[in-house]
Amino acid sequence: MNRFPKELRKKVQERKENNAHRVLSCSSATVDFASNDYLGFAKNRNIQEKARLRFQNETFVNGSSGSRLLSGSHPLHDEVETMLASVHNAEAALLYNSGYDANVGLFSAVLQKGATVLYDALIHASIRDGIRLSNANAYKFQHNSLQDLEKKFAKCKGPVYIAVEAVYSMDGDSAPLEALVAFSKRNNCYLIVDEAHSNGVFGERGAGLLQKLNLENEVFARVHTFGKALGCHGAVVLGARELRDYLINFSRSFIYTTAASLHTVAVIAAAYQELEQSPALQKLHSNISFFKETAKACHLTSFFIESSSAIQSCIFPGNERIKKMARQLRTSGFEVKAVLAPTVPQGQERMRFCLHSANTFEEIEEVLRQLAIFAKASSQKSTTFET
Repeated sequence: MNRFPKELRKKVQERKENNAHRVLSCSSATVDFASNDYLGFAKNRNIQEKARLRFQNETFVNGSSGSRLLSGSHPLHDEVETMLASVHNAEAALLYNSGYDANVGLFSAVLQKGATVLYDALIHASIRDGIRLSNANAYKFQHNSLQDLEKKFAKCKGPVYIAVEAVYSMDGDSAPLEALVAFSKRNNCYLIVDEAHSNGVFGERGAGLLQKLNLENEVFARVHTFGKALGCHGAVVLGARELRDYLINFSRSFIYTTAASLHTVAVIAAAYQELEQSPALQKLHSNISFFKETAKACHLTSFFIESSSAIQSCIFPGNERIKKMARQLRTSGFEVKAVLAPTVPQGQERMRFCLHSANTFEEIEEVLRQLAIFAKASSQKSTTFET
């Protein structure tokens, strides 16, 4: 059947007309400032070898054969969940096949009719989708605004959940976790924190931002993913044993899917072992500091959103403008992603620099030098964010 609905064709055409059409491509650039592989673990040979040795005597070499509630649960799943609970100082852990699955499964299951969820305006799409699948009332509060959170809380009835990210994927800034924990305790709310972009980046041995702040036991649930700094695949929901038991019984994205293969789980375990000894985390933070210092020296600070994470976003309004900048950098061998509207609000289009432990100071200096030339040459007036 080759017919395609005209309504769908129209939506794609509108994207093209707005310079917002997405296509898949393989990077040909030599210097990575685009991927989420912050520690270089996706190409780490030590992890590959540790996983191979751990996995070589297992029977199910290609797949898990079924969901965890059917035939797909294996002692290795339990072993790694126990390890993750220990590393992240949680009562219990439950593996999911991806961060998207974890957030959709957690929020759609936990948010019941009569409950209310307050979520940050910049929350990830997976959390928004989980909320949509629930029967709860939902209110959005202004990004990182405790004042607006208080205002929205006044509307709430029933159990109240608050959803935030430790590090926001588009801006790279952090949630005010200490203030949010205090607010939640004061108002008997259930705080849920997505640590996708802070796992492996903050805290002792990359345990996450909540553990860096000693707040891990003050929240209802944490979601840690492995597709960013850990360089592999999957996610885990951390919380009380009762939460784990509840999700096993009611989380549809956990129940109705084939379990992660044993190879996937072995790689997760190997990545955490590598975190204990790798100098990559220290090198990453050295690069973050150097990037910020160099941006200041190049008079670019006003274009960047304040961030202490591996994500450094530079605002240059206009889809066509930002795409042109990305093309120029790619021609010079630098892969930096242009983030277009409607992924971000119109007028806040940006170059999103993802820093890595493998980036050299020379690469950072050169990419920012070229960015400064583009910014100076551009005649279009920018919306700037002071740090």
